[in-house]
Amino acid sequence: MSGRLSHLNDKGEARMVDVSAKDVTSRTAIAEGFVAMAPETLDLILEGKAEKGDVLAIARVAGIMGAKRTHELIPLCHPLPVTQVKLDFTPSRDPSGIAVRAAAKVEGKTGVEMEALTAVSVACLTLYDMCKAVDRAMSFSGIRLVEKTGGRSGDYRAP
Repeated sequence: MSGRLSHLNDKGEARMVDVSAKDVTSRTAIAEGFVAMAPETLDLILEGKAEKGDVLAIARVAGIMGAKRTHELIPLCHPLPVTQVKLDFTPSRDPSGIAVRAAAKVEGKTGVEMEALTAVSVACLTLYDMCKAVDRAMSFSGIRLVEKTGGRSGDYRAP
């Protein structure tokens, strides 16, 4: 870790990092999160009986859209031409819920971690939105970066 925040200038003011001198490299990121829900809600999703339709399909598309629009949601993010965003959903009975995992790729001058994290976050929010009529107690946890590759700072894998 560098010990200084890259999005602050010498006066402590917010700034967008200048990446113009960086090389274009292949970069990837994987993020994950978990949506806890009642077992009945999980059954509804897995059986395809949710009133609003195919919950996982909609959450997948929402996550992809979120990744593509990260720079519009997070103020100092650079717009990136992501080359791939992939979301996977893994149901769990104990604890009851759905694990969400997103992988993002880019050929660029800056990393794609925020896009992967945004994909997971938006997918989790969409799962909630699609099922809130039957389970307002759903909650999110463990949203984090799992892995990133490429760039000057090197690779990272969560412990």
